[in-house]
Amino acid sequence: MSFFVVSCSNLSMNSHGLNNTTMSRSIESTQLKRYYYRTSRRLKSRGLLRTDQGVADSPYTSRNLIENFEKIALYDEYIIKDGKFISEETESKIKRWETAIKINVIHGKTNSINQIKIDKKNISNFSHRLSNLTGLSIEGNKSESNFIILFLDLDEQRNFGEKLKELMPQLTSAMIEAITSSPRTTFCSAFALSKPSNAYEYTAAIILIKSEHSRLMRKSCIHEEMAQSLGLSNDSKIARPSIFNDDEEFAFLTTHDENLLKILYDNRLKPGMNNKDALPIVTKIAKELMNF
Repeated sequence: MSFFVVSCSNLSMNSHGLNNTTMSRSIESTQLKRYYYRTSRRLKSRGLLRTDQGVADSPYTSRNLIENFEKIALYDEYIIKDGKFISEETESKIKRWETAIKINVIHGKTNSINQIKIDKKNISNFSHRLSNLTGLSIEGNKSESNFIILFLDLDEQRNFGEKLKELMPQLTSAMIEAITSSPRTTFCSAFALSKPSNAYEYTAAIILIKSEHSRLMRKSCIHEEMAQSLGLSNDSKIARPSIFNDDEEFAFLTTHDENLLKILYDNRLKPGMNNKDALPIVTKIAKELMNF
């Protein structure tokens, strides 16, 4: 069983909470909520967290698309050192799903009923979009899930270790530690696991979205983490217009990012292809998508 940390920024979608009663936040969680609110306001005041596609002021060519695909799909953002995830970019191979994705959404007890409905709708709509782009079957399935999305506050996050083992026994101790000890500077995160016979074919994923976030940031996390869990595991400082740029310029998946997913899930590419074998095919696909 191999694993990757893939990020640290009419569908019936199953969802359940830790209980049926909305609870008050702790003082520490309330302070974190205020911190994220101020952070979101500051980013928006700088013209970031854009909700448009960036087409007018961020044109890109097939060459840009090829270079960005190489950086985002053929490199990993993290390594494990001394049992912990460390930010260190390393060359990788094509990674993606070859099986149906079955989603289970879990909300902690401080999420309001209205917010849960909004999250479910956003996940459902985005799942349809990702399915259309990749050809994957993506649907809600609580009982047989292989793709878990958690909305937890700080206190729930810290105490969720045993529940994580129950929900997804194949999670490593490093993954559990990263989820339960996620610092406030990490807005949301995703981890993907692969099958024993092919380290580059994903079979499971888990996403943490902190429930202290505003609606905009929650939806942004849904877009980035779900997309990165499909195999676009790295970020790039030059990719634009893209949600996979750590400068937080774009809040949602762009048409540029849609093209990255179309390339990744083109049948001419296969999980496990290295840079040398994949790039000539990527070049051809990118030129087809951009019509030159």
